[in-house]
Amino acid sequence: MQQPPDEVLIEQSKNGDMASFKQLVIRHEGKVAGVIRSMLGATAEAEDVGQEVFIRFYESLKAFRGDAQLSTYLVRIAMNLSLNELKRKKRSFLRFSPLEAATGMNDGNQTMDLQEQLQYEFARLSSEFKAVATLRLVEGYSTEETAEILKVPVGTVLSRLSRAQQKLRTALAKKLKS
Repeated sequence: MQQPPDEVLIEQSKNGDMASFKQLVIRHEGKVAGVIRSMLGATAEAEDVGQEVFIRFYESLKAFRGDAQLSTYLVRIAMNLSLNELKRKKRSFLRFSPLEAATGMNDGNQTMDLQEQLQYEFARLSSEFKAVATLRLVEGYSTEETAEILKVPVGTVLSRLSRAQQKLRTALAKKLKS
């Protein structure tokens, strides 16, 4: 049986049909979770942010006009909440210990492999660079879609992506030389 399109489910949800809203959540939770995990990692905070995305969407359902695709709208909420969480985290504590950052060591003095180092360096990117890199490189959004989600000009997306990639290249090159 063919599933109804988002527009139909949204209208039914606006009229109080919780089964339709649940279908929307199930349909879009993977995309939302992917964006949040890319920004925050697989943490309890990421799970909280994921739930908050759909709470916010439900609360704003009556006002949703459908100017953007639902997935774009939800990713925008996810990105904004993730950026807020990163700012909160930055104020409260560092995610990695200074010893790990300085030595590149993790869990019983095992040297980080390249994948772990890339994840570490990605986590260290400033939120503006991380947001663009997540949407473009991890989630595969186009430059234009990324600009729309983040509400910044296309040129800003391009420059931030270039800078993020350069920062990652530089950090990884240093790691490979050591």
